[in-house]
Amino acid sequence: MSTRRGTALVTGASSGIGAAYAERLAAQGWDTVLVARRAQRLDDLARRLREETGTGVETLVADLSAPDDLARVVGRAAGDDIGFLLNNAGINGYGPFAALEPDLLAKVLHVNVLAVTALTRAAVPGMLARGAGTVVNVASQLAFAGSLPPHPLPERAVYGGTKGYVVTFTRTLAAELAGTPLRIQVLCPGLTATEFHRSRGHEPVPGRDQAVHDEGGMPVDQVLDASLAALDAGRVVCVPGLDDPSLIDGLAEAEGAIRAAARRGTS
Repeated sequence: MSTRRGTALVTGASSGIGAAYAERLAAQGWDTVLVARRAQRLDDLARRLREETGTGVETLVADLSAPDDLARVVGRAAGDDIGFLLNNAGINGYGPFAALEPDLLAKVLHVNVLAVTALTRAAVPGMLARGAGTVVNVASQLAFAGSLPPHPLPERAVYGGTKGYVVTFTRTLAAELAGTPLRIQVLCPGLTATEFHRSRGHEPVPGRDQAVHDEGGMPVDQVLDASLAALDAGRVVCVPGLDDPSLIDGLAEAEGAIRAAARRGTS
C-alpha cells in the first residue's frame, strides 16, 4: 500500500461505482469519508477498508436531497484534509415527464445537480489553497443522448438533463481552473453492472449485499480503470469504452463552430 495521500470524500459509497472507487482509493493510501443513505452498507465497507488497507475511514449517513444532511456533508468536504472528491451519488427518477412525481423530480434535481455543485464549491477553494486536489463528477453517457427517443433507452428527461448539467458544469470549471494544479474530470459511464436500475431513487435498494441489475453492463472495475487513466492523462471528459478520444475533441469543435456561425449571423 502507498503512503498516506490525504482524504478522499466519496458520495454514493454504499454500492457500485462509489464503493469500488473508495476501495481503489484506499488501496492507494487515501483515507476516506464514505457518504450514503445506507448505514449498514457503509459500516460493512468501512470495516473492510480498515482491515485490508489500514487507512482511516469515516462514515456519514446522509440523504443529499435533504438540506440538513447536505449541509453536514458540505461542511466535511470543506475540510483542510480533503484532496479527492468523488461526486458519485445520483438517482434516476426514470419515467414519463408528465407523470413524474413532483417529490421525486425535486429529489433528482437536489442530488444530481445541487449536491454536486455545493460539494464541489466546498472542496475546491481548499484544494487551490493547498496546491493540489482532484474532483471527479459522475455523469452518464445519457448526457449525450438528448435527441434520442425512449425505448430502448429509458424515459429520462429530468435525469438526462441533470447529467447534461454535470457535463457542462465540469467542463466549464475545468476550463476556469486550467493552469492550476487541480485535476477535474467528468466521468460518463454507460450501462454499468451495478444496482442503479433497481431503484428509481425514492428509496435505496434494501439489504446489505450489493446486487447487479438485470440489464448487466460494463464491469465496474473497467469504469474505474478508464477514470483513473484519464486523470493520469489530463483528460477532462472520460467516457469508458470510448476508444477514440478525438470524438470528445470534435464535440468542443462543434460547439465552437455553432458559436462562430451564430456571431456571423448577427453581423
